[in-house]
Amino acid sequence: MEDAIRVAEGTEIPVEEIEFRASRSSGPGGQHANVTASRIEAVFDIGSSQSLSEQQRAQLRRKLGDRVTAVAQDARSQARNRELALERLREKLEAGLRRPKPRRPTKPSRAARQRRLDQKRRTSERKAQRRRPTDD
Repeated sequence: MEDAIRVAEGTEIPVEEIEFRASRSSGPGGQHANVTASRIEAVFDIGSSQSLSEQQRAQLRRKLGDRVTAVAQDARSQARNRELALERLREKLEAGLRRPKPRRPTKPSRAARQRRLDQKRRTSERKAQRRRPTDD
């Protein structure tokens, strides 16, 4: 089992900072599902984390809130669901720490503006042709 999950370049979160809760899984499974706690919920408290910088903490809080939760109940075994929940938590944290690419402002070229105006003119003429002729 992993000791830490890598969420960004140079940033790893130790598994000790993640709280795991087990409960009974829903869905089919017969008698086995009724008695085993195979559903795993992984909860990461952003505020109490020692592995994140203040900037990362603020960014995650802004995007995801104070606590990040991932649930897995896909597999029959608790160990596999724990792995799945950790992976889902890692994906959420990674997405929360990802910085969006800055938008580069663009403007249409002169030729594009001309094509647009020509198209508008043609559309206008076509619609004018459909109108009833005036009595001039």
